[in-house]
Amino acid sequence: MNDMWVGGKVRLRGVEPDDWEGFRALAQHTVDVRNADLVEPPRSAEGFRSWTADRAGRAPGGEAFRLVIETVADQAFAGSVTVGETDPRAGRFRTGTVIARDRRGNGYATEATALILTYMFAEQRYNKCEVEIHAFNDASLALYRKLGFVEEGRLRQHEFFAGGYHDVVLMGLTADEHWAVHERPSVR
Repeated sequence: MNDMWVGGKVRLRGVEPDDWEGFRALAQHTVDVRNADLVEPPRSAEGFRSWTADRAGRAPGGEAFRLVIETVADQAFAGSVTVGETDPRAGRFRTGTVIARDRRGNGYATEATALILTYMFAEQRYNKCEVEIHAFNDASLALYRKLGFVEEGRLRQHEFFAGGYHDVVLMGLTADEHWAVHERPSVR
């Protein structure tokens, strides 16, 4: 069986305590973080060490989890991918990806998201993935469209930050749509 956590460019792995500097770097660019709707007051280095150690100590998987995106070429921290808001009865889940500024434009987000989708559709038996993207976030909209997500709606003036209200675009992808362009995992 091929390793479903490894692509040509990235490997998804659990959070390690030493990843705190990577997560701190992701949070330092509030414009980038705002795209993911995670703006918080500044956190100390110790706060990041504690936060990361807590996540490193959690059991893998579950209804919500975060994985580190690591480059295959140099085993460097490139970002993270999350799964959350799972609804096993309805077969839906949400995902999100954030890539470090100096690692963007290399296809890491595309590959990491495709790996997570394959896991959730093939191993966890979910039927649909949903994402919410701020309407001004052209890069994320392009990423999810590239992966086959379809715009399903728009929440007008839904989020407030930076002194104004902003629209949120709702997008979705079904398992059948994913499998139409991605190979199913093999047992050989």
